[in-house]
Amino acid sequence: MAPRVVVVEADGGSRGNPGPAGYGAVVRDRDTGEVLAERSEAIGTATNNVAEYRGLIAGLEAAAELGAGEVEARMDSKLVVEQMCGRWQIKHPGLRPLAAQAAGLVGRFAAVRFTWIPRERNRHADALANAAMDAAAGAPARPARPAEPPREVAAPDSPARAAAREAAARAATARTTGTDPATAPASWEPRPSFTATRLVLVRHGETEYTEQRRYSGRGDVPLSARGRAQVKATATRVAALAPSVAAVVSSPLSRCTHTAEAIAAALGGLPVRLDDDLIECDFGAWEGRTFAEVREGWAGEMDAWLASTKVAPPDGESFAEVAARSRRAVDGLRQAYRGETVVVVSHVSPIKLILRDALGAGDTLLHRLFLDAAGISVVDLWPDGGVAVRSVNETAHLPAD
Repeated sequence: MAPRVVVVEADGGSRGNPGPAGYGAVVRDRDTGEVLAERSEAIGTATNNVAEYRGLIAGLEAAAELGAGEVEARMDSKLVVEQMCGRWQIKHPGLRPLAAQAAGLVGRFAAVRFTWIPRERNRHADALANAAMDAAAGAPARPARPAEPPREVAAPDSPARAAAREAAARAATARTTGTDPATAPASWEPRPSFTATRLVLVRHGETEYTEQRRYSGRGDVPLSARGRAQVKATATRVAALAPSVAAVVSSPLSRCTHTAEAIAAALGGLPVRLDDDLIECDFGAWEGRTFAEVREGWAGEMDAWLASTKVAPPDGESFAEVAARSRRAVDGLRQAYRGETVVVVSHVSPIKLILRDALGAGDTLLHRLFLDAAGISVVDLWPDGGVAVRSVNETAHLPAD
């Protein structure tokens, strides 16, 4: 059964800014427009923006209490909408805790979309907020619910509903699911990093296969002596780069788990969680063979493999399949660790594919991007699908050859 989708309309204000303040929030059934819940409260002396955030928080809490799966949050506060989308910085220190609280509530839903609406389309929440402001100011109570004309609700399969869905899909609204950079809102302005999930992507240390230029996929090849030295340096670098880490997640192969365990120890003894979706590509018949051997023995197959991510090595796995499970791993981390930092220890193929998706690049990137053993890359992921690649293949920490 599809998750229930509700609309949250929220508003807030103060008489004086700062002054006697209050908020209002309405939760509606998206399909029928029926009012499912109302929330309003006088909050003493506060600013308009504080009251607006309080209204959003109250609306999201009410939606969660109703068991909603998805939320369309509509407000006439451009500031709150843009900040929750990550497009505007939160400069006022008094708003940051409220934005963090709202972001935490967003994580309780499968998806939340934020949309700015004109004030005249937010009359119900506005009336609730004004009644709360009256109460804060000690004024006589007045009816909170505005006299609204009946709303015409399009049938689920009507042309009007289809057109609305199409327009909504094109709108620059925030969405908490999916990692497609093509649909993420574009912005030149730096986003607040505390609302992002930060992935510190670490390729495992070197093995004998790395040095010998052999295909190394599902075979459990251990770290070499050089690889162990690299891992020690990488653990120190990661601890300096991200002193506060929520989790260390690793491919189950030993070259990754040993790398992850060293990093976890440097971070104070965090447990290492294994994720099979982060395992290296299955190179099938090419496993353990040198690049030259594969070129000599499977020239046609190699050309086809290099030409398309949908082609797999003989008895192996295509990059398209690796990409699908890598996205699944990233989506899981985005949902589980909102606003937190996660260290991800994996292999060259999954990390390249994660970076390809983050950069919105084509498949050519896979053959042009070089990732060193024990190199570090950093990617920030926001709830609305926004992405910032902060570094790629950091290696300055590694021992000299």
